Amino acid sequence: MKTRVYNSIHLMIAAAFLLSIGLSGCGSQKGATNVAKEEEERITFYCDGPEYRTDKKAFRANALGESNDQMVARKKAMNNAKEALAGQIETVIKGTTDNYVNSREFNNVEEVEERFESLNREVINQQLNNVKTICQEHTRTNKGTYRTYVAIEMSVDAMEEAIQDRLSRDKQLKIDYDYEKYKETFENEMEKLENQ
Repeated sequence: MKTRVYNSIHLMIAAAFLLSIGLSGCGSQKGATNVAKEEEERITFYCDGPEYRTDKKAFRANALGESNDQMVARKKAMNNAKEALAGQIETVIKGTTDNYVNSREFNNVEEVEERFESLNREVINQQLNNVKTICQEHTRTNKGTYRTYVAIEMSVDAMEEAIQDRLSRDKQLKIDYDYEKYKETFENEMEKLENQ
């Protein structure tokens, strides 16, 4: 009987010990949370959010530029946004080209892929001149520098038309080029990008 009492006492002591460790752990986490709140500050990033992301209708990109000169900040933001937009478009076009070429029966697959990629690069570079600014915000930091936040977009339809026009003018590709199949492949790639 004494053994049962001792076992019960040991069990209660162990439970009390574990409970005290658990409670002290909760207290220290609360302190850590307060410290983190004091060390962090929420930053506002303008021209950002779901309405500034690529969807089936438009490629979109946003960026930030900072400089001591307001015009330089604006140029940096626009260049950064165009670079991001070009990267997105290139990814979609590369996926489209790879999937399209692999689904078709071409004599020289490598040559066809190279020609598609070359034509698509030309179209992308040409179309980057036709981007539309959909958001632009200017701020001045407490250090005296200027920041420009910008979001741009390019119509997916305009890109498709430009690619279709350029591909249909290439005599070698025109023979085997199937616009409907290419468009279907392109739309599948856009769906993947939108769902990311």
